[in-house]
Amino acid sequence: MNDLNYGYVQSNRRKEVQLYMTKSDVTIFYFEKNGYIPNNPTLPVLHYKKVFQNNEDKIETLITSNNWKNTWINGIYYFHHYHSNAHEVLGILKGSGLLLIGGESGTKVIVNSGDILVLPAGTGHKKLSASIDFQVIGAYPDGQEFNLKQNTKEDLEGAEEEIEKVAFPSKDPVYGEDGPLMKFWSKTNR
Repeated sequence: MNDLNYGYVQSNRRKEVQLYMTKSDVTIFYFEKNGYIPNNPTLPVLHYKKVFQNNEDKIETLITSNNWKNTWINGIYYFHHYHSNAHEVLGILKGSGLLLIGGESGTKVIVNSGDILVLPAGTGHKKLSASIDFQVIGAYPDGQEFNLKQNTKEDLEGAEEEIEKVAFPSKDPVYGEDGPLMKFWSKTNR
């Protein structure tokens, strides 16, 4: 993990970093506030690609062994939403989908079976489309309880203050104590 190569691509809405790893590629997205979606301008979204191939049933074991708990299995809502009191990991168990991350003018992200997304508290996300077999597992560091906020003025009230108070995870959900989350979720690295 210490020999990761990465580069930066700048745009006016976000900064992306592509890490080339032996086990999976990780793309990193930064998002600013977008309408009534607060996002998390300090902590990036992490998209781990092809963590598992043909062993997607191991995703739950992996993320729970790294202390991301309070799991559920379902899909992703078709409307913009976020959690102001918890970070979230989404593991793609089956199928593929097109997601919109970061609010209405955010980034479209294709996810496939075996991918994992880590969303810092406040990050807007919704499903645009998906295969009929699309199935996702979600979990939260230390089993954090999560709320459901939508793209409304009422839900934004107090949300940004809540987001700043969310506890930092003790481990990356994929790579544990030495994963990219531990490096890129540091305020000093922004």
